[in-house]
Amino acid sequence: MQPSLERHLELAGTGDVRAFATVFDLTSTRVLGTILRVLLDRAQAEEVAQDVFVEAWRSAGRFDPARGSATSWLLRIAHARAVDRVRATQAQRDRGLLPAARDSAGSEVSVQEQVERSGDAARVREALAQLSDVQREAIVLACFGGMTQTEIAEHQGVPLDTVQAHLRDGMRRLRRASAAPLPGRDPGALSA
Repeated sequence: MQPSLERHLELAGTGDVRAFATVFDLTSTRVLGTILRVLLDRAQAEEVAQDVFVEAWRSAGRFDPARGSATSWLLRIAHARAVDRVRATQAQRDRGLLPAARDSAGSEVSVQEQVERSGDAARVREALAQLSDVQREAIVLACFGGMTQTEIAEHQGVPLDTVQAHLRDGMRRLRRASAAPLPGRDPGALSA
């Protein structure tokens, strides 16, 4: 019988490089996916993933399997590091250290595109605010935290089918809310 991922992480905490290599092999795809969902930029996500595994190597000795699975522990680190990167990038922009927003081709984003993007973000925030607390938490954990439905059920202390219902109903409400125009905005005003 193969040692569990948790056991490999515990061994890595004692300096076992092979055990840590196994941890990396078994989790790197999910860690990168979690980060990529937050950053949306593969190059940055790969940099952050590297930081996550450096941090995991250094702090593996503090991993406590009684507090959760090794995968959840790594994904929490990954999500926190990705959010930190977003915040750091935003802080640089706020201080004027980065050039104006650019699209993937490298040309400046038009004012209309910036307004549409900020409108989309506002619509998402408004839609999330309309969800129940449990629906919002489930969606945030799944979409931004990279947690599986099973991990969310463990985290919330509810049955798996309850989490599935929260996600399904919450996503339906989000779709309906995102289709509605923002209050005080004329949806055709930008296209004129």
